[in-house]
Amino acid sequence: MAAPYAASKGAVAQFTKALANEWACRGVNVNAIAPGYFRTRMGEPLYTDPKRMSQLLDRIPAARIGEPHELQGAAVFLASPASDYVHGHVLLVDGGWMAR
Repeated sequence: MAAPYAASKGAVAQFTKALANEWACRGVNVNAIAPGYFRTRMGEPLYTDPKRMSQLLDRIPAARIGEPHELQGAAVFLASPASDYVHGHVLLVDGGWMAR
């Protein structure tokens, strides 16, 4: 069921932009992180299927699944003063998935 998942990701992106437009004038930054495939318990059935894993890795330019700790840099950046003028951005952390 990809449609509900895709719709919810799209909704989060648009909601992020809408809130950024409303709150930027109050000094509030609203941004989001859009992770790609990461090694988690939820994805374990997918990652243990050799055929599906091969299909995924062929599509990810980094040729690997992300590790959860690799989201930390994006979160620290968005929470730090380095992103003070970043508003309404959806930061992709996906090994290049969306660049294809």
